[in-house]
Amino acid sequence: MAIDVVDQVLRARGAPIYVYHEIVHNRHVVEDFVRRGVKFVETINEVPEGSIVVFSAHGVSPAVRAEAEARHLKAVDATCPLVTKVHNEVVRYARDGYHIVFVGHRDHQEAVGTVGEAPQSITVIETPEEVESVKLPRTDKLAFVTQTTLSVTDAQRVIDALRKRYPNIKAPPKDDICYATTNRQQAVSVLAPEADLVLVIGSKNSSNSNRLVDRARDGGTPGYLIDDATELNPGWFDGVQTVLVTAGASAPEHLVEQLLGEIMKRFGGEIETRTLVEEDITFGLPRSARQLAVLG
Repeated sequence: MAIDVVDQVLRARGAPIYVYHEIVHNRHVVEDFVRRGVKFVETINEVPEGSIVVFSAHGVSPAVRAEAEARHLKAVDATCPLVTKVHNEVVRYARDGYHIVFVGHRDHQEAVGTVGEAPQSITVIETPEEVESVKLPRTDKLAFVTQTTLSVTDAQRVIDALRKRYPNIKAPPKDDICYATTNRQQAVSVLAPEADLVLVIGSKNSSNSNRLVDRARDGGTPGYLIDDATELNPGWFDGVQTVLVTAGASAPEHLVEQLLGEIMKRFGGEIETRTLVEEDITFGLPRSARQLAVLG
């Protein structure tokens, strides 16, 4: 959805348009947009007054939205609806007097944006070890939320440690981890034992792509993260009969197809498609993007 937002706004209004942070963490997607005139920025001050700015899929804090408004920018919000869900949970918990534990990577853009919703009422915890040493400002009313792209296993370890130390900590009504992330992790866990090698298409800064490699290696199967077929290492295939290929949630499908084609070209064999879960959830363009497209 976020990629489609940038594409539609670009078609409707033309270059340049500005995107706050990478729209998704995939090098090929970002480079393609740069070629088409999209400018990716790390601060709102880099966007000329009155220009169009798209907020990335990872979400932004209220302070960033205020900065954009102060510069009279036309803001288009491409935040993933699942990230928005976590933002709303934080706002609700803070309003009700809870101190919130955010389970995730504190330097990830999603964490920065979420923490910005209630910076005085939220503590970021990355590991079970941090749970043991952290000093929270209050423990009588605690709640937790999680980053949407975490390893399910890693998140559960932290949650278990939180529940052990704080038995009354409140959980979100529904799991925060993205269904696409969960489904892919589950697929690797189930299928990797049948393979001699796991290849994951995704960029190095993609949290959910890295977690897929972790899942493979945790199960004892060698796994590697590659941006595309050009990064294949022939040495990985010594003695290998079966390869499991998967991809991060934001990796374009054509990169997967190119990788399969390159493997077939070099090593031959047969391609077998396995589907563990049918994903039929779609997100429409946000209103801000539709409005710009109509006006364009």
